[in-house]
Amino acid sequence: MCGIVGYIGTQAATDILLAGLEKLEYRGYDSAGIATIWEGDVHCVRAKGKLLNLRSKLEQIETPAQIGIGHTRWATHGKPEEYNAHPHMDTALRIAVVQNGIIENYRELREHLKGLGHEFSSETDTEVIPHLIAECLKHISENTVSASMFLEAVREAVSKLEGAFAVAAICADYPDELIVVRQQAPLVIGFGQGEFFCASDTPAIVTYTRAVLPLENGEIARLTPLGVEVYNFAGHRLKKYPRTLNWNPIMLEKQGFKHFMLKEIYEQSGVVRACLEAYFPASGETPVTLGLPEEFYADLEQIQIVACGTSWHAALVGKYLLEQLAEIPTQVQYASEFRYAPSPLTANTLTIGVTQSGETADTLAALSMEKERRQGKEAKYQARLLGITNRPESTLGQMVGNIINTHGGIEIGVAATKTFIAQLMAFYGLALNLAHCRQTIRAERLIEIIAGLRQLPAEIEAILETQERYIEQLVHDFAETKDFIFLGRGINFPIALEGALKLKEISYIHAEGYPAGEMKHGPIALLDVKVPVVAIAMPGSVYEKVISNAQEAKARDSRLIGVTSVNDGEAAEIFNDLIPVAEVEEILSPVLTVIPLQLLAYHIAARRGLDVDQPRNLAKSVTVE
Repeated sequence: MCGIVGYIGTQAATDILLAGLEKLEYRGYDSAGIATIWEGDVHCVRAKGKLLNLRSKLEQIETPAQIGIGHTRWATHGKPEEYNAHPHMDTALRIAVVQNGIIENYRELREHLKGLGHEFSSETDTEVIPHLIAECLKHISENTVSASMFLEAVREAVSKLEGAFAVAAICADYPDELIVVRQQAPLVIGFGQGEFFCASDTPAIVTYTRAVLPLENGEIARLTPLGVEVYNFAGHRLKKYPRTLNWNPIMLEKQGFKHFMLKEIYEQSGVVRACLEAYFPASGETPVTLGLPEEFYADLEQIQIVACGTSWHAALVGKYLLEQLAEIPTQVQYASEFRYAPSPLTANTLTIGVTQSGETADTLAALSMEKERRQGKEAKYQARLLGITNRPESTLGQMVGNIINTHGGIEIGVAATKTFIAQLMAFYGLALNLAHCRQTIRAERLIEIIAGLRQLPAEIEAILETQERYIEQLVHDFAETKDFIFLGRGINFPIALEGALKLKEISYIHAEGYPAGEMKHGPIALLDVKVPVVAIAMPGSVYEKVISNAQEAKARDSRLIGVTSVNDGEAAEIFNDLIPVAEVEEILSPVLTVIPLQLLAYHIAARRGLDVDQPRNLAKSVTVE
């Protein structure tokens, strides 16, 4: 979850490290710190809380160093205090380390190192690493056959670590070397002109370079002013080549919006257009193009989807589409639960992992387990894996082979908005592609649905143009509200869940999403005048049922907010407040109904004066279990 950044070159390292950490603060903001080397010593500065606290400290210090590492923390081991902040150092204060991930055997290592005289000052698992490197350096001969004694010491140290981690390390005795390691946690190297970078994620370095090399699991790299050397954990040098990112640094700016989240909500129409262009070409032999091999769908009998959080909600919409359009049984499971209680093996099964970052630890582990448990089975039980991600260059892309790129672009706000919409579009593409291949849908019907999808960008823009100001005024009434209920049925039940999650994430209001028909089976006991209810009631097969359930809530004195069709003439008589969207076919409606719920959550949080882009206790990419 945490953010790592490193630099070696000819510029002042501190400014580059701070700028990189600013771009990575969405990965964690419990504390931050940097370590640099100059005048023969490691200089480490750390601060509790957000990056601005670290920046304030550094304003008082002149640091001419041209090498350094930085870290922004999401606490796993130890409270979010300064003494637990990274970088961590060895007893002699010669080695500094930052880490993202979890060292599972740190307790045993810590006790062993204490027995050897090492002194610890934090509660973290990371602190064992610099001490371990220092111990390894003691025993490495000057005659060691290696590019560097420091590299060899780091390689030997990480061989003793168990868990998932990315590490960056510097040493005052090797002031021209930055060593980085990847094992089950993301790390990318950036190539500049006479300077090199490392980071947990590319936004930290895209301002300086677009030539990047993502490390793979079990790789260690040595960065010096002369270049980059990559090795495996066995010490063998590898041939690796950087690639060029198609990213523009301006994508990382707010561009006049108060928060990144609001900017990203407004970018959703463009994301849908990008997906339409990628999945549904205006001309071509087939109406749907995902780039998947034809044999991928052969004899397919079942689909299982693993995901977490917002991606899980997108997968629930995907299940509806896959079953209703492609007529294929589909299960959706939390990746964290699937890992420990997987479904029995079934033949000809496609397993889909959905993760915005492509680095979600539970999702990757679930897919890895599925791949492993199907090895050696007969052909019909072999693993068939697909990834849906915003980052095709990620670990997910390397793991599964077949990817649907969601084309969401960089998303800085921790609460997912445009990447959720992008995942929905990926599922529309997959479901329609499968339906076309399996001939479960008439050609005319396929064309009709695609035509409806093409109308959605303009309809999203209309919602933003006509409803945002109204929602901004509406939320004045909910600044002190403590509980919210969201209701939906059918394909919009997952949207109710997503609306509740968005509100919880950024406003810290307790909110729950329910299938509207389940309210009377217990949750209706929660309702009174203090508990508003948001109901999604779009024209279609479940409209009358949702209206009936909404009226049950209104009868309990709850204030009723309706996300309804703009053409629903009766809605005003039922709902206290209306947020209309365009009338579209029910199967397409989730792409529109989620927009008002995102705006509702955003404006309630903003009205409360909360940090919308960096809500407490959360991180953008969940890379630990």
